[in-house]
Amino acid sequence: MRMTTVGVVGAGAMGSGIAALAASAGCRVVLLDIPGDSDPKSPNRSAPAKNGLQKAIKSKPASFMEAAAAARVRTGNTEDHLQLLAECDWICEAIVELAEPKQQLFARIEALMKPTAIISSNTSGIPMSVLLEGRGEKFRRRFLGTHFFNPPRYMHLLEIIPTPETDPAVIGATREFAERTLGKGIVIAKDVPGFVANRLGVYGMVGTMRRMEQHGLTIDEVDGLTGSLIGRARTATFRTGDLSGLDVLAHVTKGIGGATGEDFALPSWMLDELVAKGKLGDKTGGGFYAKTKEGTQTFDWKSKSYLPQQRLEGGEIGQAIRMPIAQRLPAAVAMSGAQGAFLRDHLADAAHYTLTLAAELAYDIVAIDRAMEWGYGWEAGPFQIMDALGIDWLRGEFRAQGKSIPPLLEMAKGSFYKDGEFLTFDGTYEPIPGIPGRLALASLAKSGRVLDDNGLSRLIDLGDGVACFEFRSKMNSLGEGVLKGLESALSKVEKLGFNGMVIGNEDARAFSVGADLSLVSFAVSAGAWDDIALSCKAFQDSVMSIRRAPFPVVVAPAGMTLGGGSEFTLHADAVQAHAETYMGLVEAGVGLLPGGGGTKELLMRFTAELQNYEEVDLFAAVKRAFKLIAFATTTTSAYEAKALGFLRDSDRISMNRDHQLADAKARVLDLARGYLPPIERTVRALGREGLGNLEYALWAAKEAGQASAHDVRVGRAIAYVLCGGDGTPRDVTEQDLLDLEREQFLSLLGTKETQERIAYTLKTGKPLRN
Repeated sequence: MRMTTVGVVGAGAMGSGIAALAASAGCRVVLLDIPGDSDPKSPNRSAPAKNGLQKAIKSKPASFMEAAAAARVRTGNTEDHLQLLAECDWICEAIVELAEPKQQLFARIEALMKPTAIISSNTSGIPMSVLLEGRGEKFRRRFLGTHFFNPPRYMHLLEIIPTPETDPAVIGATREFAERTLGKGIVIAKDVPGFVANRLGVYGMVGTMRRMEQHGLTIDEVDGLTGSLIGRARTATFRTGDLSGLDVLAHVTKGIGGATGEDFALPSWMLDELVAKGKLGDKTGGGFYAKTKEGTQTFDWKSKSYLPQQRLEGGEIGQAIRMPIAQRLPAAVAMSGAQGAFLRDHLADAAHYTLTLAAELAYDIVAIDRAMEWGYGWEAGPFQIMDALGIDWLRGEFRAQGKSIPPLLEMAKGSFYKDGEFLTFDGTYEPIPGIPGRLALASLAKSGRVLDDNGLSRLIDLGDGVACFEFRSKMNSLGEGVLKGLESALSKVEKLGFNGMVIGNEDARAFSVGADLSLVSFAVSAGAWDDIALSCKAFQDSVMSIRRAPFPVVVAPAGMTLGGGSEFTLHADAVQAHAETYMGLVEAGVGLLPGGGGTKELLMRFTAELQNYEEVDLFAAVKRAFKLIAFATTTTSAYEAKALGFLRDSDRISMNRDHQLADAKARVLDLARGYLPPIERTVRALGREGLGNLEYALWAAKEAGQASAHDVRVGRAIAYVLCGGDGTPRDVTEQDLLDLEREQFLSLLGTKETQERIAYTLKTGKPLRN
């Protein structure tokens, strides 16, 4: 069942976000909302949908993966343009969180939808059985819930909520489309109020607010305790509330409470002092937190006023937060004072609620853990957290707090997970279900597929004659250990006669942040210039070894792909990027230029695109590369990386991170048959003519106060390499440009200003303008 056209009804934050995601993935999208004017001839008739689209275009973080994708969205209103939904393969309702308006909309859609269309609701908590009231059999078979999480582009979870009447083929098609095209992680939830993630997440949020009052803590304290310390998202409790919207939270809690009969009432100070007064979070400029000229202010629930933010750090928390989560959680509940008591109450209560409701919400505990990890950004799911705390600790806390011992806890034989198996709801243990399409490096390593490992990198057999070279350093920085590991990996892949190699990892944050600046700074301070020169040459050789390997090398970047990480990527035979790849040659920010082939490669790539045209100005290629390097441009997605030239048209993008390594492996196999390594290239260097143009631009920037003297020096070094020096126009080889790169890199590194920039960045994480 092919889906190419998507209809979204409701252009609010969620609806426009879903539309932006589908358009970014390449779908045509119809985005409708209610009429903005009762007059059928009014030009503002479709304003709500148009405004929703414009907000998505301007949103930060960006809802679209590239600006051009917005052209795939057609806007309209539900009175004049509802018929546009008749051409849609999937129609997603994302209107107000009330059952009656949704039911009325579905009645209208039922009359015009094509027989093969799939209909879904993005409700965050209303059961599907309620929304289906009055609908016919054909509609019922094509209907299910598709609950996205905000923001839809970035949150991995999609809860699919089928009903007993949903056609299994519809469930399968929706899952396939959501996983492969939209890049989502799927959890099949039961049709109960709040489903899985919101039922548990909202319960935890409401309970946290009440517990804060009981223990006399502040919002700042609670966010410090309920974030990274206990394996939750860094936005913790109240910052998450501001992101979601306090009005949305009020709607969801009211709906879940009404549907379940449970007490989900929010504290009166939140409703009276914030929601009632329109302080709804980020979308209104303030909620639990507010940004002012004086800095961030935090709402004080006792005084009903805003006070300067007081971050919770240091002491027991500072010590615990650096531990692995299996050690961090026991350390957290062992904390003293009101904060420790709060955490013990909080974690025990959340565990008890989860254990009691688990079988009602989902089909297994793995789905529950994945829902909270993917939908709320938890480092570990509820049952993994319980394992870290210990069955005995939970049992003791439940008894101390007068709680019953849930049957599911009694079934656990020491832990909920063990030896690759999980506890089922009938008390047996079964193998943990894999994620469809995923090649899990950690699992392959445990099964004995490691071919080479030096502690900072390893080579893993992916099967079918393809190996994966994985960085394992801090933030996957590229130091001597990784480079030696690459040399060994390339040799071993050739010796074993493998088809080729993937370079990739499973780090959620970074493919690689580039060279380790701390090592560079230390070498400079020690005056080890010969060693620095040798290291620079070794790095260039490592990068070029990817290009020169006698078998195909496919790089699979995701997340931060900066500096040397981009240079590795630029030199691959092919790239299989994750959609959320943030790529850039950022060395200029610390007073350097890309010295590992990045400057050379952009020049050669952009010049090659022009050389077949007659009477073309090759300076356009130089200028294009100069702008990307001198301004340390970093892409906001892999699609933007293609638009800017960091990726080629032939490079491919995986929307789903779980599929990326398998896609990269398939790409290696595509290239392997009859593979020959690329030949060494030459390029026409413009010399003094091109250099003069760039030097004038740098001078003008300095005169306008837009660049410091050292910015000009860095810019001139970049220009010098891109123009092949300051001689006459001539053909230069790759090695000529690499030599120029290395020369200019070392020259800049020897300046006091660049050394100051590096030291400042290492200390603050921010660039220095000097």
